[in-house]
Amino acid sequence: MFKRETSIVVQHHGDVQCALGKVAIQGFGMSVYSFFVDGLLIDTGSNSLAQEFQSFFEDLPMEQIALTHAHEDHAGNAAWLQQQRDVPIYLHGKSLQTCTQDGDYPLYRQALWGERPAFLAQPIGTTLQTKTAIWDVIETPGHTTDHLAFYNRQTGAMFTGDLYIQTKTKVVLDEENIVHTLASLKKLLNYDFKEIYCCHAGYLANGRNRILEKIAYIEEMEEKVRHLFQQGYSVEEMTSSIFPREYPIVKVSGDQWSSKHIINAFIRHFTQESLQ
Repeated sequence: MFKRETSIVVQHHGDVQCALGKVAIQGFGMSVYSFFVDGLLIDTGSNSLAQEFQSFFEDLPMEQIALTHAHEDHAGNAAWLQQQRDVPIYLHGKSLQTCTQDGDYPLYRQALWGERPAFLAQPIGTTLQTKTAIWDVIETPGHTTDHLAFYNRQTGAMFTGDLYIQTKTKVVLDEENIVHTLASLKKLLNYDFKEIYCCHAGYLANGRNRILEKIAYIEEMEEKVRHLFQQGYSVEEMTSSIFPREYPIVKVSGDQWSSKHIINAFIRHFTQESLQ
């Protein structure tokens, strides 16, 4: 039986409270953030950190909740909040029905993040209104098809969910599409922001530069894949050439996480381009 080690630290950046939840199992650790600003809670953290996040939520003057997407590490405490607080939960319309049922995902994710109990959400609009600001709700598919980013027009802060995470992406989930991620990252550049709040990297004062660096990295990777694809390399050969390191998460997840998913997304994109 595995033993989880959990903790939470609350940080402040301007008017934003950033709750950093950490969970570790047998030396393997992950972290996830929940953010609170101007009466708005952005993401609820994981159910494996329920006790820690509930202590954070306890005294917040919460008026509404917005979820960047429906994954269990972001929506894991939504059901508890719905029971405890009479506030609306907003989510992309694509995931409203999914969230009316308990989350169904592999055991390794349950071990790390816990359950994602069913809850009822409302479809989010193109903007959100909080006490002092209007927020743009930006569709940013890639990590998931329902992924959203939130831009505070007053402060210029950008909340990016799982769109950024890190600059040099090496493995992705099988449901991810790196081509769509690249388009979504470029989409953010239409907004006047410098700092970002990432649900796994936290507060990044130089967030715009990080986004630009990730765009450049993905575009460089795309050209490498294109070159090898045109030379007739197989997916396995391209993967071992571009991503020679073996990542433990690939084996643990049974290939649900893999570098191959990056290669395959680019190949599908190149094939579609050739048909146009």
